[in-house]
Amino acid sequence: MSLLKPKLSQEVADALANGGAIVALESTIITHGMPYPANLETALSVEAVVRENGAVPATIAVIDGELRVGLERDELENLAQAKGVVKASGRDLAVAMVRGQTAGTTVSATMLLAELAGIEIFATGGVGGVHRGAEQTFDISADLTELGRTRTAVVCAGVKSILDIAKTLEYLETQRVPVIAYGTEDFPAFFTRQSGYKADHRLDTAEEIASAMHFHHQLGTGTGLLIANPIPEKAALTPDFIDGTIADAVREADERGIGRKELTPFLLARINELSKGESLKANIELVRNNARLAAKMAVAYAALKKG
Repeated sequence: MSLLKPKLSQEVADALANGGAIVALESTIITHGMPYPANLETALSVEAVVRENGAVPATIAVIDGELRVGLERDELENLAQAKGVVKASGRDLAVAMVRGQTAGTTVSATMLLAELAGIEIFATGGVGGVHRGAEQTFDISADLTELGRTRTAVVCAGVKSILDIAKTLEYLETQRVPVIAYGTEDFPAFFTRQSGYKADHRLDTAEEIASAMHFHHQLGTGTGLLIANPIPEKAALTPDFIDGTIADAVREADERGIGRKELTPFLLARINELSKGESLKANIELVRNNARLAAKMAVAYAALKKG
């Protein structure tokens, strides 16, 4: 079976051809996660962090119906200011292509396109999970099922406390996805360093994580890995403050009947308003921190493959 190959930027194509270190980056943080110009500034800053740590950034999006892996500076600027951009999960990509749409790719779509391009490490902010009340709504993020079927290692700051973290970890176990916490026993909760739950495993260096990736792939498991990287301590928000803010935003979303694809962008925007910008600052710092770890992993993993 022939698989569709996304269009690569020249920088990404060269890195792939030479066995270089590459880190995939999502684009919903640009199109739906932050207001302009913070979205563009963050995208450029995250790419710069990847380069500073020895890897090539590959921001992934759909541009006018074309699957793209690696964007130029002007394309990032256009995407950050574009109107009518859709939010594409993995299941939405084919329709976006048919309609010639421009789309920000979610975690699940970015994982899929990264795998099609041959990129095995992806840095994001947080992944989706099992929503509270999922036993009634069946609201479980496609990010989790995608982790169960692609080889992508996803570096994130855990999941937000708006989710049911215990059920999210159980679902990842069902999907056979190893959850590895970097430098800690605790599974982080995005804005905070601890969620009250333990990760499956702890590894303390990027090289150890890259080795775990290497063996995991050699075992032929067919799944990704979730690398939980706690937000830097100086940027972390206090649990009482952010949990109360999130609870207020969730309550407002329920009252207004906001759900499905619209829920996460609404909550992020409302939490930023209620926290007077503190959550946005934390979000930016944790994404940069994840990009830094992912780049170090990519360098170590590229060396393993060559060796």
